[in-house]
Amino acid sequence: MAKYFDVHPDNPQPRSIHQVVEVIRGDGLIAYPTDSGFALGCRMGNKDGIERIRAIRHLDDKHHFTLMCHDFAQLGQFVQINNALFRAVKASTPGPYTFILPATKEVPRRLLHPRKKTVGVRITAHGTAQAILAELGEPLLSSTLLLPGETEPMTQGWEIKEALDHVVDAVIDSGECGAEPTTVVDLSGGAPEILRAGAGDPDRFSG
Repeated sequence: MAKYFDVHPDNPQPRSIHQVVEVIRGDGLIAYPTDSGFALGCRMGNKDGIERIRAIRHLDDKHHFTLMCHDFAQLGQFVQINNALFRAVKASTPGPYTFILPATKEVPRRLLHPRKKTVGVRITAHGTAQAILAELGEPLLSSTLLLPGETEPMTQGWEIKEALDHVVDAVIDSGECGAEPTTVVDLSGGAPEILRAGAGDPDRFSG
């Protein structure tokens, strides 16, 4: 059974955050809130966690995983970003955007797009997720919590606990969070390409 943490969205309780991070460091898989809905998350080096995310969401090896980063400095360790794109990305973070960029050698090969050697990165504005990332000290490998056959992600912690009780190790509930996925912008080819229009305004990266 998954552990259930009821965490205040604006002032996350340090004890609860510490316990969540202990689950992650113990190679657990968590369901946690972001500013664009719930996500599944585990450590980058957690092979079992990655396979569990693939199984829960029925993902193939072409799926872009996302590294949820605490801040822009951390993001810069894992992707290559040129000066022309730097300002636009920095102006859009934290926020509901996922950026596809060429990965650095810090990213394990199994997380990369097999052909493009790219990875998704984002910085969430959600207070609970930020608190988890600050204590963890490394990115969370993440994927939107959208179950196979569903068009809308689940937005309630109790609902996720009920549905995924035996396949995740912890559910973090900070009240209802957004239900619109991030806007995904592929910056790996130089010119921005909108792969998915979502919660973030795509116009700042089009044209």
